[in-house]
Amino acid sequence: MTPERRTRLLSVLDKRQNDLTVVLENVFDPHNISAVMRTCDAVGVQEIYVLNTKIPRHKKWGAKSSSSAAKWLTIHQFTDTAACFSALRAKYSRILTTHLSSDAKDLYEVDFTGSVALVFGNEHSGVSDEMLALADGNFIIPQVGIIRSLNISVACAVTLYEAHRQKRNAGHFDKARLPREQYNTLLNEWGFYGEEMAEE
Repeated sequence: MTPERRTRLLSVLDKRQNDLTVVLENVFDPHNISAVMRTCDAVGVQEIYVLNTKIPRHKKWGAKSSSSAAKWLTIHQFTDTAACFSALRAKYSRILTTHLSSDAKDLYEVDFTGSVALVFGNEHSGVSDEMLALADGNFIIPQVGIIRSLNISVACAVTLYEAHRQKRNAGHFDKARLPREQYNTLLNEWGFYGEEMAEE
């Protein structure tokens, strides 16, 4: 590993967040998943959870959409909601779903400076009733158009950049936040990848 490459890897790892994650529940289109992964990488989210209970487990992601983002992320795949939820509960303080309900909070009223997992559901049916029952609350992205829905990858990007804004203002990007063991493991893993890092 060249000194320049090591310096860049360290600069990325120093910005990775240990208290923010995305959960994709039964998202059908692998290109949507890949687009979400690219956004996660861009805003410092290291871990992502992919839950498939109604569709087959994904074997690969849409490489064109992700620009190889998947190899820089830690991806947890589950086929059981309870098992996925248990893993989330062990690591994150709050689990919030994107769901239009009477008690849903406006995105800009959500505090993203704490530990939170964000659940995005299927392109057609949204988040499952089971996940809604287990979660701590719901939020919606404010919209004023006739069509009151966004593509899942767009909705995720809007949400993550609001989280990024809040966390940046709170100083979360000023020093490394990943546990040292995870930090070092990722540095070693990333060092084995191709000579050129994705520049997209």
